[in-house]
Amino acid sequence: MTSKRTIPATMVTQHPDHAHTPYWHYRPFISTQEEPRELYLSFKELGASEYKWDWEGKLVDEAVLERILSEYYDYFKETQIGRDKFITFRLPNPKVETEYRLGRAFMGILAASGLAKSIGLKNNPLFEVILPMTESAKEMYDIQDAFREMAALRHPLLKRGDEDINHIEMIPLFEDIETISHSDEILEEYLKMHKKGFGFEPEYMRPYVARSDPALNAGIVPTVLAIKIALSRYDDFSKRHGIPLHPMIGAAALPFRGGISPWTVDAFMNEYAGMRTTTIQSAFRYDFPKKDVIEALQKLESNLQKTNVRKISKAEEAEIRVIMQIFSDIYQSTIVKIAPQINEISKFIPKRRERVQHVGLFGYSRGIGEVKLPRAITFTASLYSIGVPPELIGTGRGLKALKARHMTDLLEKHYINIRTDLMNVLKYTNFDVLTDLAKTNSSFSEILIDARAIESYLGGVDTLTPEEIEHSRITSQIYTQLKDGDDITPLIEKAALLRRSIG
Repeated sequence: MTSKRTIPATMVTQHPDHAHTPYWHYRPFISTQEEPRELYLSFKELGASEYKWDWEGKLVDEAVLERILSEYYDYFKETQIGRDKFITFRLPNPKVETEYRLGRAFMGILAASGLAKSIGLKNNPLFEVILPMTESAKEMYDIQDAFREMAALRHPLLKRGDEDINHIEMIPLFEDIETISHSDEILEEYLKMHKKGFGFEPEYMRPYVARSDPALNAGIVPTVLAIKIALSRYDDFSKRHGIPLHPMIGAAALPFRGGISPWTVDAFMNEYAGMRTTTIQSAFRYDFPKKDVIEALQKLESNLQKTNVRKISKAEEAEIRVIMQIFSDIYQSTIVKIAPQINEISKFIPKRRERVQHVGLFGYSRGIGEVKLPRAITFTASLYSIGVPPELIGTGRGLKALKARHMTDLLEKHYINIRTDLMNVLKYTNFDVLTDLAKTNSSFSEILIDARAIESYLGGVDTLTPEEIEHSRITSQIYTQLKDGDDITPLIEKAALLRRSIG
């Protein structure tokens, strides 16, 4: 089953996880005013096919289409937005962000439609939107219904034509392991509401699963497994309804946030076989040689959509959910106790984009009490900066629990790259810092147990490269200066450059 439109394989995003200065820029920080140029270069020079224009939790240039068409008209006249390349708005979720931000995003879509027609372009340039933190079909339907009502407004001063856009396609972004692993059920309900409310079925759907926030909330292992369940269920959904599903994943460079970099695309495509689109975040684009970035994007564009999903039986799914619960329980019990240390370090993480105040997932009722943590990039950066990668947390103890239950083979069957990922994590683990932390904090004692258990599971640690040795030295310095109350931001940047990602 295929849909008529071209489905992009690579979606560039504005996630601020890069350590180096972008190849086209003079500083690591990218302002809102500089993002239209970034969009243009992502298409023209790097070869990506989609760009996520992010309205969630950040300042945004609201006239993006007018700006890129005026500044790069010759390119976009031939390479048309909405036909050859795609811009997709990630909307603010109205249950979290108000202040008319949703309405302003809608007006941008409507204005873009009118602008395109006025300069002779036939396609609506903006026609899909991403809804973050989707938890129900009604949320999805209500966004489309609200857009349709706004598009129906007619007034002589608005000068809208009947051929302008009046319906947008929804991309639901699922961001916790329970929602992800049951997201096909949300799509079932949405399909009914869509047909009843609009009188037709969607031509296709692009369910979008997060990698960073579910890992922050439940740990790396439950997140990977939840996505595997979702992929298998999406395949069943598509066959059952005859509607193509093109799953998307929000992956980043470090294993905790997805493990995709220009140097790991083959392993990534194998791990997440069945995905049709992956995000390409800032570290992927700016922390690796440009030549490698371009080649990796070409490989993803050519091969990602050819991968076939690995099916999971109902019996296996039930066992996988047991594994997910084991790991998430251990992870959450530890993470709530080290939140103060993480928040202390997070104040020193350097900024890379303009952000508005953000309410993280731990601010909602997720069964974690009142614990609040920074955004996933800053969270990951904080722990890597002291040599305690978050992938460790709960994973070693979870592996020991699985071994006792004789369930390790099932985990390795469905988390294919687990050994490679964990070996890479151990190389950035500073055992001296972790041992010192464990002397005065029982929670870090638990993480030390995790690290030793992972070491045992892998049979040791591979020889470290000079860069990994230097990273360990710098994380020791960060830890010492943090205790002394010094500014650790310069050292955090040095460590991030070595691991090729802030967080």
